[in-house]
Formats: sequence, C-alpha cells, structure tokens
Amino acid sequence: MITELTFAFSELVIDRSQVVRILGYEEDSLPEPFPEYLEQVMKDCFFLEDIRGAFRIIDQLQMDGNKTTFVAEGLPFKVGKTIRQELEGSSRLAFFVCTAGNTISEKSQRLLRGDDLVLGYVYDLLGSAIAEAVGDKVQQIIRHQVEKDGDRITNRYSPGYCHWHVEGQHQLFSLMGDTPCGVTLTPSALMQPVKSISGVIGIGKEVVFRDYQCELCNMPNCVFKEMHRV
Repeated sequence: MITELTFAFSELVIDRSQVVRILGYEEDSLPEPFPEYLEQVMKDCFFLEDIRGAFRIIDQLQMDGNKTTFVAEGLPFKVGKTIRQELEGSSRLAFFVCTAGNTISEKSQRLLRGDDLVLGYVYDLLGSAIAEAVGDKVQQIIRHQVEKDGDRITNRYSPGYCHWHVEGQHQLFSLMGDTPCGVTLTPSALMQPVKSISGVIGIGKEVVFRDYQCELCNMPNCVFKEMHRV
C-alpha cells in the first residue's frame, strides 16, 4: 500500500542559515539583493499547496548474495557497494518519492530563463531545500511507524548518488505506481516536477542509522554537502 501525504510549508523545517551558506555567504555578510529575495521567496512558499510525499514499505526482500544488489518484489536493484552496505541488516525497505511541487519548480525555471536570474536561483535553492525537508518528514513518519514493531531505520539513499545509477529510478517508480504524489518520470529517468527526490530507507532490528557522510558520495558539486557540513 502506498501512503501519500500533503504538507504545508509551515510544517517543514527549513534552516535559513543553511540556505544562506549554500549561496556562499554567512548570515551577517549576505549582500543585496539576496536578503530581500530570500525573504520574498520564503513568504511566497507559505502559499504553496502542492508539497507532497509518498512512501511504500516492501517486505518481499532478498539481501543475500551479491553485495552490490538487492531484490525487492522480484526486481533487482543495482545500488552499488556503498548503499548496499548501508542497507545491511534490513528486513524491509521503504521506497519514497517527495516533491516541492510544480508551482515552485515552474517559477524557478521561468525566472532562470531570463526574467530574473538571481531571484530564480533563490527559488531554485528553496525548491531543493523543500524537497529535502519533505524527505526528512517522510523519513520521520516511517521511523515512528516501524518503531511500533521494534524496528529501526537507516538514513535515506537516492538514485544518482553513491554509485547508484539514476536509471534505478525506473525500478523504484515501478513499485510506486505511475505518478506517486503527482511526480512523473521521463525516459531518461528525470523526475517532473524537477524539485523532487526519491530513494530507499532500510528497516530492521539490526540496521544502523548514520548521519550523512558526504565522503561516501560520488556526486560532484553537490550543494547539499554544505547543508550537512558540521
């Protein structure tokens, strides 16, 4: 069964200081027009009505054998050695899709095409931050749900990171229905709306939750390395 959820912006935890840091500044040295634009975009986000998340917990799982692959409901997922190791001990898996929605995705793209590049960039960053914040909320909901069975969860891992090829999106979406929380997949495995994330979370009594370890990831120039930097 797929669980679908809708979130208000006010329900999400968005750390303004992290967004400022991604822009390349500290809060007390943020130059114009960024303070005004950031305030404008944050206020605008309170009116978003299409922030959504979906997840499905799978218990038909094979984790034995190949140390770079697992099999969920008969589908092999070639996630690579790193993610396969992080999922070690899982007896179930939660697959998820989360999105900041079409509204902010389309607005950022329109502005970036020429209306206002700087404002478009701020919308783009907030869209990414919202999608990750929805991921945090969905992860928290999954944790609370499985704790009733005495289980724990791992952190979440996504196609395109840690040697899991982005084409893995196709298998993931085949388990989530055609358009989980309104998100579709292109033939080249890109999600629409673009400000969306997907991935897997391990569940079990023996799994280990690790904070983000950016050194495990092969994604170059990832802005969210700044968000998770201590």
